[in-house]
Amino acid sequence: MAIETTTYDHIIGGSRYAGQGDRVADVYDPATGATTRRVRLASEADADAAVASAAKAYESWAEASVTARSRVMYAFRQLLVEHETDLAEVISAEHGKTIDDARGEVVRGREVVEFACGIPELLKGEYSDQVSTGVDTFTFRQPLGVVAGITPFNFPAMVPLWMHPIAIATGNTFVLKPSERVPGASDLIARLYAEAGLPAGVFNVLHGDRVAVDALLRHRDVAAVSFVGSTPVARYVHQTASAAGKRVQALGGAKNHAVVMPDADLDHAARQILAAAYGSAGQRCMAISAVLAVGGIADELVAKIRDLTLGLRVGPGTSPDSDLGPVISPVARDRVVGYVDEAERDGADVVVDGRGTTVPGHDEGFFVGPTLLDQVSSTMSAYQDEVFGPLLCVLRVPSLGTALELVNANPYGNGTAVFTASGGVARTFQRQVKAGMVGVNVPVPVPMAFHSFGGWKDSRFADHHIHGPEGVRFYTQAKVVTTRWPERADRGSTGFAFPTAS
Repeated sequence: MAIETTTYDHIIGGSRYAGQGDRVADVYDPATGATTRRVRLASEADADAAVASAAKAYESWAEASVTARSRVMYAFRQLLVEHETDLAEVISAEHGKTIDDARGEVVRGREVVEFACGIPELLKGEYSDQVSTGVDTFTFRQPLGVVAGITPFNFPAMVPLWMHPIAIATGNTFVLKPSERVPGASDLIARLYAEAGLPAGVFNVLHGDRVAVDALLRHRDVAAVSFVGSTPVARYVHQTASAAGKRVQALGGAKNHAVVMPDADLDHAARQILAAAYGSAGQRCMAISAVLAVGGIADELVAKIRDLTLGLRVGPGTSPDSDLGPVISPVARDRVVGYVDEAERDGADVVVDGRGTTVPGHDEGFFVGPTLLDQVSSTMSAYQDEVFGPLLCVLRVPSLGTALELVNANPYGNGTAVFTASGGVARTFQRQVKAGMVGVNVPVPVPMAFHSFGGWKDSRFADHHIHGPEGVRFYTQAKVVTTRWPERADRGSTGFAFPTAS
C-alpha cells in the first residue's frame, strides 16, 4: 500500500481535502537531504472543517455498540500486521530510522490497538444493589466527544497509536495533527482505518504547524487534547487547552539516566546502554543520555561502551547494514555537534567522536555519528539539556546516594534505570528515584500497553498518563445513576430532609 501522491492532503470526513489555504511544507529524506514530497499546512478554517466532520460523525459513533467498535479495532489490528513493512518503509523514508527500528515502533503501537480490542471489558461499570430500601446505584463511562492528538516526529506511528485507538474505541471521534515532518504514516493509517470499516469522520488527519495546533487547542468543540513533544510546547499546550476548558494530557521532554552500580554485570549494562543511547539516533524521549558510573567501575564501563560504539554502522535507515540512521534535520545535526563542541571546551573527554560523520553516496544526509563523552560534569549543557541525538554522557559518582541526588535534581522525570545485582539496591532506587518509569537492568522501561505511560516533573503536565487504564479514563467520563421503581400503591410521603440510606 504505497503512498500515491506527491503532496499529502488532509483527510477529513473520509476524503482527501486540499484545504482553503495554499501553504505547504517540504518533506525530506534525512538520509539524502532531498525533498521527497510536500504536505499541506492547515488554516484555521481547515481545522474548523476537521472538527466539524468529527462532530458530525460523533452523533452516530458514540451510539455504536462496544461490540461494533471492538470489531473495527480487531480488523484494524489485522491490517496493521499485514502492512507492517509498508508502514516501516514510510517511517524510515521520512524519519531516517532503520527499517527494523521502524518495524518495532509499529509493533509497539499495535499493542495499544490490541488493548483497545478489549474495550467491552474495559468499559464495564459497577453496580450496587439495594443501597437503600428499593434503591440501586450503578456507574458507567461515556465518551467526551471530539478529541484531538498532537504528535511529534520521532514516532510517527507509535505515539499517535497511543492515543486514537483508545479514544475511538471508547466512542469518541478523533482529529490527529501529526508532525509536518513525517506525515506519511498517518496518511497510511487513515487508509487502514477506512479499510477496517471505521465510519467516515471518526478519524481525521489535519496536517499543519502552529496555526493548526492553536486552532485545535482553542476550538470550542474539542473536548480533550493529547500531546507528546518537547517540554516548552507541552507546557504551552497544557496551559492553553486548560484555559479553554479542555481535558489535557501533555507529555514533555526527558533526560534519562542509567545508574550503574559496582556489582552490575558490566557487559550486560554496556550492551543495553548502547542500544538505549543510540537507537533511533537518540531521538527518543526514553533514550538513555546520561550514565552515572558508581564507584570505581567507570574506566571499565567506558571502555566497554567505547568498544561497542566503535562497531556501530551509520547509514541510511533503508540499508540492512545500518545500526542507526540520520537525525531529522540539519538543525538537529548541528545542535548535537554544538553540544559536543561546548562539552569538549569545558573539559569533557570525547571518547568516541561522531562529528563530521559522512556516509558514501549520501553526502547531503543529516548524519551525526554516535558520540561518547566521559568526565562530564553536572554543570555542562550536554548533561543538563535534552539533546535528542546520539550523544551519551558519562558522569562519575561515588555512591548510590549521590546518583539519586543527581537524578532527582534534574528537572525532567520521564524514565530512569539502575543496573545492579542487588535486590536491596534496586528496591531503594525504585522507591526513592523521582521519575515516572523505572527500569531494573532494563534501560528503556516503556510499559506494555495494558499499563500507562508517563513521567514526572517537567516530563508530564496534567494528571493523566497516556494509554492503558488511564487512557480509558482520560477519554471517558463517569456517570452515576441512582434508581427507584416504586409500586403504584407505595406512594410514601414527601420528605424534605437530606436523603439517607434506610
